[in-house]
Amino acid sequence: MSKFEIIGYEEGMEFNERPTISYWQDTWRSLQKNQVAMGALLVLILLTIMAIIGPNLRGYDYINMDIAQKNKSCSATYWFGTDRLGRDLFSRVWAGARVSMIIALVATTLKLFMGTFYGAMMAHFGGWVDDALMRIIEVIDSLPSLLLTILIMMVLGKNLFSLLVALSITAWCNTARQARGMIKQLKEAEYVSAAEALGAGPLRIILKHYIPNMLGILLLDASTSIPSFIFMEAGLSFLGIGLIPPEISLGVLISQGQQAMDFYPTQLFFPCVVLCIIVMAFNLLGDGLRDALDPRLRN
Repeated sequence: MSKFEIIGYEEGMEFNERPTISYWQDTWRSLQKNQVAMGALLVLILLTIMAIIGPNLRGYDYINMDIAQKNKSCSATYWFGTDRLGRDLFSRVWAGARVSMIIALVATTLKLFMGTFYGAMMAHFGGWVDDALMRIIEVIDSLPSLLLTILIMMVLGKNLFSLLVALSITAWCNTARQARGMIKQLKEAEYVSAAEALGAGPLRIILKHYIPNMLGILLLDASTSIPSFIFMEAGLSFLGIGLIPPEISLGVLISQGQQAMDFYPTQLFFPCVVLCIIVMAFNLLGDGLRDALDPRLRN
């Protein structure tokens, strides 16, 4: 007779083992339970599809002018009407949304890339390197971001490249601080010490060990940065600091619609609605990701 006996087990019965799931599978399962976040994700997918196919969906030229069709109201022919130069507003709104989203995605990528590696260098080397690099961040943060943006746009010109530089020049500092704090904790892990003992260089340790363990933080940072950049681009273009016609973006369309809002309010209404929906969807998805990525915030 065996020393231990399994209670409730009979000969021939099979054990039902609980399947193991990874951290990302658990995060996705938690996110699926958040109906608001999943709704926001669905809206973002639809908006992305419209930003890709929307400018050519109606078959109208959204760049060249047709004065004979200027300032048309909403109709079966022109769903959003036309602007003061006779261009289809439906196509222009989605073309502007595509440009605004691309700008936000590129600026967010630059922010995460610069901030992550800068923070990793501070935390990994420490000592005087950490102190010197942190002083640089403090100097950059002490400069008024709006004033710095205006100066960059004046020097480099009002174009897409200068706008990306202006949006990214200070935004990476917060990411660098987050990466520094996270990596200071990861640096004490045994697998990092083992990699250093085996002769792994700083770049390999950053790419192989630090960044994979920071993906949750970086993903959350990206989900909150994208709507912020979209809103910043729209605000700068509306004030005449960012992109200017003939460039198309939501900010440019809102600026042009504001000039005609007294007589043709739809030219302002539709770009504003699309901008608000995009920003709200990203913010709601970001809140859902924050709850799903942090086990302490789950119900």
